[in-house]
Amino acid sequence: MASVLGLLEAKASTAREAVERARGEAARIAAMLEEAERVLERLIIAREAVVEVLAEPAGRTVDVVEDNVVAAAMTGSPVPCQNGQLTRAVLAPDYQRIISVLETEAAAGRDQARAKDLATALGLDAVPAKIEGVRSRAKRLAERGWITRHRSGEFSILTA
Repeated sequence: MASVLGLLEAKASTAREAVERARGEAARIAAMLEEAERVLERLIIAREAVVEVLAEPAGRTVDVVEDNVVAAAMTGSPVPCQNGQLTRAVLAPDYQRIISVLETEAAAGRDQARAKDLATALGLDAVPAKIEGVRSRAKRLAERGWITRHRSGEFSILTA
């Protein structure tokens, strides 16, 4: 009978150690969660500040900032829908550069450009990851009315 009690005591000791390890792990995870919540709170505050700045562009040369710019900022979209009243200044710099490259290409007599050509003109390596990133941005610009996407997969500046 003593050996059964000894085995039970050994199992209880092992279980206590497991409980202590789990409590230590839970404390570590709680600390990680607390830090993640602090980071999230800072990001939410930053996002609110950006929405506020976009809603009231004091000192900027943007003619009209429509509600869709604020809505785009709230949804996390870097490209608001072009309604004919927005200037390029409301776009993130990467998107502005794509439009500039397309304007340069059009001025040089090349009306359309592929994503690979855009990536190269932007100074990026012509590797699939970079090309696809440029293609994704260009498609977003086209979907929101800033540029034209052709069936051939090429992009160009909107023509009046």
